[in-house]
Amino acid sequence: MTTSPERSNSLKPQHQGISTILAFALLPLSGFATDIYIPSLPAMAGTLHVSSIDVQLTLSLFLISYGVSQLFIGSILDSFGRYKISQAALVIFAIASLVIATTHDIYLIYLMRIIHGLTVGAIIVAKRAFFVDIYSGDQLKHYLSLFSIIWSTGPIVAPFLGGYLQTLFGWESNFYFLAGLAVLMVILELIYSGETLKHRTVFHFKSITGVYTTMLKTTSFTLGIVMLGLAYCMVMIYNMTGPFIIEHNLGLSPIVAGYSSLVLGFAWMVGGFAGKATINRPFMRKMVINLVLQAIFVIAMLASIHYISNLYSLIFFAFIIHATAGYVFNNYFTFCLTKFPTNAGIAGGLTGGITYVIVSFFSYAIISFLPAKDEFNLGASYFVLTVLSAIVMFAITRLKAE
Repeated sequence: MTTSPERSNSLKPQHQGISTILAFALLPLSGFATDIYIPSLPAMAGTLHVSSIDVQLTLSLFLISYGVSQLFIGSILDSFGRYKISQAALVIFAIASLVIATTHDIYLIYLMRIIHGLTVGAIIVAKRAFFVDIYSGDQLKHYLSLFSIIWSTGPIVAPFLGGYLQTLFGWESNFYFLAGLAVLMVILELIYSGETLKHRTVFHFKSITGVYTTMLKTTSFTLGIVMLGLAYCMVMIYNMTGPFIIEHNLGLSPIVAGYSSLVLGFAWMVGGFAGKATINRPFMRKMVINLVLQAIFVIAMLASIHYISNLYSLIFFAFIIHATAGYVFNNYFTFCLTKFPTNAGIAGGLTGGITYVIVSFFSYAIISFLPAKDEFNLGASYFVLTVLSAIVMFAITRLKAE
């Protein structure tokens, strides 16, 4: 693929540190856009007079559009730059959030959630590419290994905050908060950030298609993305079912549901830190050990339900399982994003895009067969995903052996 001559970088050198912090601050936006209203799902279903599966569809539509957005936005960012596109996306995201907060039409909410997914996809891919534009070598690898750790602050903080917003002001306040956050980031980005793309790729459809094809034909890259999808699917299935189990089955409050999601968001972060700490260990060996531990705890969760089933047992097993999933995500995310450094936007877009398409379809399909009823259905969902992960891992090990 041809590139244009180098152009001046509009990001001022003295603002690089602050701009890096802002880029990190935007990485959890996808988590905030899903997790902040998780404690409000039962209330939304009641207020909007729809079923639980109807309101859960707002999460799936976001994930699908978020994934699809990342599939094509990378090539656009590599051709036209990161900064203006991400700024426009933030503004549109804020407007969509306000529309959701002021309507009780579920179909309009569906449309706005699709817009949320498309805009967040553009923002996140732009910020991932920011690091590849600015940094290199071990420093870049260090920052990339922090991505899943930083991202996990969304699932930690968002449902905790959302539980209180729901209790004090109602579910609409979650989306007012998202709108305000987006506006604040637009202002800070205008002051401290700027364009980081130094070599613009000529937007040529045939050449871009060739790059996509090359990446997808790289089996290790493709299977790595599948592992990412299965790992995050564990988190998303809890997000879609946990509040109903806690609030309906166990009879507890949205605040308790928020605290529970906060704890499980921390579990994802623990997995990310463990992944970063073992970054130089033999890759396949550590991934196989992690999968075995995950399977043991999933089976223990299902076996123990006949003897004990309450909030504490639910969170205990989910915490360990989510930590192992976070470990998988941290390792494979770093692997996939560093696979094609010369096309960082496209590689990041494909990685995130396919991951979230996998998550959206698998999570919605699984909860359709195993609805948000009780801890057993959640454990069974984890079991299905663990078996699928084992199959993919077996394929990866066979590939390595050949």
